[in-house]
Amino acid sequence: MAFILFSYRSIQGQPDTTRSHRSALILPLVLRSIETDWSFGVAGSFTFRLSKADTLTRTSNLQTLALYSVRRQFVTVINGATYFPGERYILNHQLSYSYFPDKFWGLGKQAPDSNEENYIFRQYYVYLHLQRLLGRKLFAGVLYEYQRLLEIDYLAGGLFDQQDVTGRYSYAVSGLGMSLTYDTRNNAFASDRGTLMQFSFNNFVPLLGSDFRYTNYVIDLRKFIPFYRRQVLALQAYGYFTAGQVPLRSLATLGGATNMRGYYDGRYRDKNQLVFQGEYRVPLFWRLGAVVFANAGNVGSRLSELNLQDVKYSYGGGLRLALNKTERLNIRVDYGIGRGTSRGFYFQLGEAF
Repeated sequence: MAFILFSYRSIQGQPDTTRSHRSALILPLVLRSIETDWSFGVAGSFTFRLSKADTLTRTSNLQTLALYSVRRQFVTVINGATYFPGERYILNHQLSYSYFPDKFWGLGKQAPDSNEENYIFRQYYVYLHLQRLLGRKLFAGVLYEYQRLLEIDYLAGGLFDQQDVTGRYSYAVSGLGMSLTYDTRNNAFASDRGTLMQFSFNNFVPLLGSDFRYTNYVIDLRKFIPFYRRQVLALQAYGYFTAGQVPLRSLATLGGATNMRGYYDGRYRDKNQLVFQGEYRVPLFWRLGAVVFANAGNVGSRLSELNLQDVKYSYGGGLRLALNKTERLNIRVDYGIGRGTSRGFYFQLGEAF
């Protein structure tokens, strides 16, 4: 893995003594991960404050990525969070396009390694989440999600057909939902104190242009505990639950850069998921830091299957390089080890959670 970093900072008026009004980082990338092998592209991270005088509101951010891999995968993403003055409103958004040769092992927590099949999907994705402050760090929100699967190329007569997987043909889903969030975290990129408790649901119905009718429910609980000399214990419990006719790309997936590092993203896939993650973060010197992490989780078609039978676990460690020390924006390099032969190498902007 190698990368070249070029950064510039633009400030309007007299700069704040602790935080700049605007800054940007541009990173041409050469990297390797478990899902993409070697890939090449460019990433950008832009931080800004809508009101320079408001130093209490968290810094807004916009991240962009365009990536092409030796497996002929192409991904382009724009995502971020905008914090309005006083955090009266928060807007989270993601727009993406993917052409992605991928792997599928079948549904369920007992899908064996020998099941591995290749398939290709091409997808547009839109996610918008607007939150309104109710008071005392409590937010109510409305969210919208749209997916358009232009094509799915898979092995005829293989696992997709044998398991009658919903959404193995082209489709679109469109859903509208609500959220309730309690958020006392002190930083948008790498919190070192505070709590996040968020519950949301999204309902996908034909009235909104969805080819399938289903609902997903998400519970995201995080706690950041500071220790001696800026060390931090970060904890997360994450649940994703669905009901109805859930298509392929809306199923719960275990694995990836933010969820059970050490497993291929989607190695295990089903209607429901429960994951617990812990990470200990330690500053080293200059702009460098280190982490160790451990995770446990499972998927299942029913809630009763989210138990300790065939539980999945992973552990590992990594390094951090602070690109922006004030805003705590890091490049992270992680290596995760799961059960059996599962291994994962990750290079990302920002923390896993």
